[in-house]
Amino acid sequence: MPVGTGLITQQAMYQAAYEVNRRAAIAVPKDGLLAYQKALERESKPLARFILAQICLNYQLAVAEGRPMCGDTGLPRYYVKIGNEARLEGGFVALERALRQAVADVTRDIQLRANRVHPLTRKNPGNNVGVFAPNVDYSFEPDADWVDITAVHKGGLFGTDYRMLFPGDGIEGIKRFFLDNLAEFARRGLSCPPVTIGIGIGGTKDQAVRLSKEAACLRVQGDRHPDPVVARLEEELTELGNRTGFGVMGVGGDVTVLDVHIEIAYTHTGGTPVGISQFCHAYRRATARIYPDGRIEYRDDPQWFTPYYRREGIA
Repeated sequence: MPVGTGLITQQAMYQAAYEVNRRAAIAVPKDGLLAYQKALERESKPLARFILAQICLNYQLAVAEGRPMCGDTGLPRYYVKIGNEARLEGGFVALERALRQAVADVTRDIQLRANRVHPLTRKNPGNNVGVFAPNVDYSFEPDADWVDITAVHKGGLFGTDYRMLFPGDGIEGIKRFFLDNLAEFARRGLSCPPVTIGIGIGGTKDQAVRLSKEAACLRVQGDRHPDPVVARLEEELTELGNRTGFGVMGVGGDVTVLDVHIEIAYTHTGGTPVGISQFCHAYRRATARIYPDGRIEYRDDPQWFTPYYRREGIA
């Protein structure tokens, strides 16, 4: 389709999906770079400082050599935000075909590790594409005609957990679960700390876990929730996590947690579902916005959690 028709073309969708995957594999976003530099400045333990310095050096080498910044490129996945007025050439089926093709092509071209396998036979197609792979999650935005595509390369093994709490457990119960999760994964270096932790509180079980992953992967370092109660808990848990002293890769140190991001959903009166996801120091994501005139803009901040996405009322 010619540029300027108001239709987002299949070629533009593929181009954006390919490029955000390439960038996510290679270049740590600016907020992550700054957070790790600050962590290195804070760290007082010699071994932890050495490891953090090597992590920062690895970030630079990955960009200089155009290679993935971690040998384990996780499970490539997409978050797609679609403007209510956006029109897609070929519709959503064409969009998902472009997303899947881009994952396969980037796996080949950038040499992502082919991590996706059949869970029982362990058959590996070699391109990170299969049943429900890659993941694609959607959200929508009013009064917009663009499409945002965010690629996240996140490991799928360690750091994620769920617990159903009772209302009487309160914030102290959430803190206990948070510490249990850190002790299980960060203490042994299984989740590759320093980590960014996302916590989903409320909703249903699947909502709590989904929100925890979105909070970990799609908010920038230092961002605070607009609800002051939630924001205060984010700060308290960040401090609490670093007081554990587990440190980078569990070797002991001052910085275990870079940041904690919490998202909430209104839930059943009888319980408090809580999901936790840890995003390891292979902090990988990139976003593209596709406009109907053919322009594609790339950025580090996914801008996923908009006021509309967090809306409380009916409208």
